[in-house]
Amino acid sequence: MSTVDGLTAPVDVADEISTASRRRLVRRRGGAGRSSLGSGARWAGWLFALPALVMYAVFELYPIITAVQYSFFDWDGVSAATPAGLKNYTRVFTEPQLLASIIHAFILIIFFTFLPVLLALVVASIVREIKSKALGATARTMMFLPQIIPGAASAIAWTWMYSPNGAVNQMLGALGLSSLQRAWLGDFTWALPAVGIIGTWLATGLCTLLLMAGIGKIDTSLYEAASLDGANRIQQFRAITLPGLRQEIGVCITITIIAALASFDVVFMSTQGGPGYSTQVPGVQVYQLAFTENRIGQSSALAVVLSLIVLAVILPIQRFFREK
Repeated sequence: MSTVDGLTAPVDVADEISTASRRRLVRRRGGAGRSSLGSGARWAGWLFALPALVMYAVFELYPIITAVQYSFFDWDGVSAATPAGLKNYTRVFTEPQLLASIIHAFILIIFFTFLPVLLALVVASIVREIKSKALGATARTMMFLPQIIPGAASAIAWTWMYSPNGAVNQMLGALGLSSLQRAWLGDFTWALPAVGIIGTWLATGLCTLLLMAGIGKIDTSLYEAASLDGANRIQQFRAITLPGLRQEIGVCITITIIAALASFDVVFMSTQGGPGYSTQVPGVQVYQLAFTENRIGQSSALAVVLSLIVLAVILPIQRFFREK
């Protein structure tokens, strides 16, 4: 017999009870050790992230806060600033030039978003049908090539092609459509669509690759079952491909809408907002207000409005595509 916790028990039972007590003690100590280790790991994680957080605060948060502050002042960047209240924000929506730049940005969504996504859906569906791996890889490479070219360089190349003696007008002449030839980037009516086509060319490749990756995740047995049920290609596309690409389409729309609303390099390098103000967009307008006209407060107000517009457009879209 042995005594354990004031009780008398057989030796084998006492050994079992004492062993269980030791295990509970080890578990309590182990849990405390893991809790201490977890706390240390969390602090270590913050220390590793600290350099990135500092860079983000210095180069992102601080400029945003400063821009909001400047937007409430009339300031030329040199002399003393004077309080302006909401006057700079009022001008954004009352001055025709500033308001037109916002409207042009929304028009570019047609070329930067809707056309690339539609073309990418068609191209991705066609490439899915290609049985040859080499041919499929070649098609994907050709579609992605515009993404490795900087937007500024693409704008310069397209400016050459849009010139009166450029490739576009030469092609129209070869097709017997000489009546359509024009100085595309110098035409008040066609300059904005011409710039938009550059955006379409740049965005289609990225959207195609994203959608092709999404198509690769769709179970091929769904297409086989639909084919056995007599569904044609269009019906398979509507019933299987589109629902299966919901998240990828959401990503494409989000990226391209931001590119349209915040476009700068393509417009600046091709037209600088001209002719007149026919291709002026907020990104170029912010630059010109700040560095050409020395209207720092007005430039900051337009930048803040542009940021709010992007958030107001993007957040509902992301919520819509997250919902099932």
